[in-house]
Amino acid sequence: MAETITLTPQEALSRLVPHILEMESEAKGARIAIGIAGGPGTGKSTIAAELVTMLNAVRPGSAALVPMDGFHMKHAKIEAMGQTDYKGAPHTFEGAEFVSFLHKLTHATEPVSGPGYSRKIEDTVDDAFTVQGDVRVLIVEGNYLLLTEGPWAGVKSLLDYSVFVHVDRKTVGCRLLKRHGEEGLFSEERNRAHIERNDLPNYDLVETTKDRADVIFVLNVDH
Repeated sequence: MAETITLTPQEALSRLVPHILEMESEAKGARIAIGIAGGPGTGKSTIAAELVTMLNAVRPGSAALVPMDGFHMKHAKIEAMGQTDYKGAPHTFEGAEFVSFLHKLTHATEPVSGPGYSRKIEDTVDDAFTVQGDVRVLIVEGNYLLLTEGPWAGVKSLLDYSVFVHVDRKTVGCRLLKRHGEEGLFSEERNRAHIERNDLPNYDLVETTKDRADVIFVLNVDH
């Protein structure tokens, strides 16, 4: 059973950094992968990015961010499938490609580039980031890292440590509405409908996976 701790995002980072540095030292040069999982709108992307910054402040060049979002299917493919209303659900990702990429990364000694996701165009961007060969810590971030269905089941065994980030559902709904509206690509009515039909059900699905994590952080947040 995963340990559950209630704390602020900053306290979460303060706990994680020394723990990961200790794990890195114990790995004796081998690359380790830390998973930051949680539903959409929980702030896991922000925590993951800050974690990389803080680790690199202690040991420059030692950590790199690996976002799952770059493995969204191309928007044109989702359109062709007739699944644009469910974009962001597990079946609209290239899950097998993500697992294969992660497996490659955990063993790589040369630079490896991976895809990212741009909210400005609502599509993936090839070669959005590069993990250098001397990186020792991969901070892997995404909704579905702990899922047991389909290709996602292959992720957890590639992680040396996994963190689940929980924020209450109402807060998540408010955050998602703000996020969807930021680029002005869609109407508020469309965004509300998408959140109810797709984002919150995805949040509920991800919440069922939290006990597979090594630790659950229940975040105290103002908004």
